[in-house]
Amino acid sequence: MIGHNIILLFALFAGSCSSSTTSGHTETGNKHNTDTTSTMNTHLTTSNLVQDIVKHPAFSGFGELLLPNDDNTRYYNTPITSIGTLMPYHNAVNPNEIVQSLNQLIDDANNGKTVFYSFYTDAQKKQDPNKNNTGLFFYRGDPDAPFAIVCPGGAFAYVGSLHEGLPLASEISKKKLNAFVIRYRIGSEEWATEDLANAISFIFQNAKTLQVDTKNYSLWGFSARARMVGNIADYGVNAFTTGNHPKPVTAVIAYTGQSTYNKGFPATFITNSENDRIANIQTVDRRVQNLKNAGVTVAYERYKTAGHGFALGTGTDAAGWLPKAVDFWKSQMIK
Repeated sequence: MIGHNIILLFALFAGSCSSSTTSGHTETGNKHNTDTTSTMNTHLTTSNLVQDIVKHPAFSGFGELLLPNDDNTRYYNTPITSIGTLMPYHNAVNPNEIVQSLNQLIDDANNGKTVFYSFYTDAQKKQDPNKNNTGLFFYRGDPDAPFAIVCPGGAFAYVGSLHEGLPLASEISKKKLNAFVIRYRIGSEEWATEDLANAISFIFQNAKTLQVDTKNYSLWGFSARARMVGNIADYGVNAFTTGNHPKPVTAVIAYTGQSTYNKGFPATFITNSENDRIANIQTVDRRVQNLKNAGVTVAYERYKTAGHGFALGTGTDAAGWLPKAVDFWKSQMIK
């Protein structure tokens, strides 16, 4: 085993010292192959490195924003099989699901579709350079179908899009609904909520071009970033940006200790696990009951052993929760 690891480390080092041109890779055991040049339609595999995500031609100009941190260079030589180490607050990280969701974006980009949108203008980014680290990844469903915005968590320290954003948006799109994953500013709940509000405004303003229905949109929030969704559900979009935009028809809130509620909340789907050491199950239980007492329509999926940050829940007792959330969202749509 030690000898195998030395060989693997040597292979990774050799890959990092190759030409700055992005390399394509084929999967042969655990070997990292740098013999071919990556093209727009080259699929990623779990044998690739983190740097291959950033440098893929389909992600030119925004590849870094797919990763959890604003500067991920120290992780570039990490194999995708170990990508969970970049997201320490998350559980049940599945490299195969991550690669599949990235390859869906690659296929769309290769077919001439725009997969990344900036919701701030150049002037806004110049005024606040941190806004350069924001944007929306787009997974298309049927044209003019409703849209969801998925808000990945990361304890205010990073953005877990690879685990808690892209794979979920991919699954939502497979159900013929449109899904965006928001890349927000790291470090502040207020910033993140403002980013979400401005992303909603951007989608509304560009709905015809994006081919999305704005009447029945939903917001999906996870862990710390479920607070973004909770804030919009509580105070409305217009409290955090200019314009006049409605609240979502449905809020999907996963494993957060936020406890706010009022009778103006949209219909809410909540999920959590009893053994979650970050989002206390009793806090979540109370919020569910308070929302119901306020007259809000609530669906609650309470699991036992899925832990915190389970995303799709593959390999845990929370597996299969996402289709239930989509069905709940559909049940709240206005005809």
